[in-house]
Amino acid sequence: MALSEELKTANLKAQRRLRQTPAATAARYDRKSRRVEVKLGSGMELTFSPENVEGLENATPTQLSKIEISPSGFGLHFPKLDADIYLPALLEGILGSKKWMAARLGAVGGLKTSIAKKRAARANGKLGGRPRKVILSQN
Repeated sequence: MALSEELKTANLKAQRRLRQTPAATAARYDRKSRRVEVKLGSGMELTFSPENVEGLENATPTQLSKIEISPSGFGLHFPKLDADIYLPALLEGILGSKKWMAARLGAVGGLKTSIAKKRAARANGKLGGRPRKVILSQN
């Protein structure tokens, strides 16, 4: 009995999602612009750089050449990479797992320079630089 109610609830949620979220109707990789292009049922088009999406970041144009759309229109599958993208998450700006996105943001943040950062690095250098790590033996 409870399973029947869960199925009804899940179906209602799915119907709501279908009404609220644009689904993909076509997708392709454009070699010239080096971007994935997705046409949505709403008439809008979405393009993104594969380098910014987990699972596609190191893909070759040949690997990106075939894209399959799930029956719901919410999923993009790259069979040559065995990679999947959930379109609603992509539309929300979620390009990968939290860990992957944090690493990407950290790498970008570490490359940024500012006057304050330069001053702090110089001051640290005058003090002898970053302290060496001390490894304590556990005896």
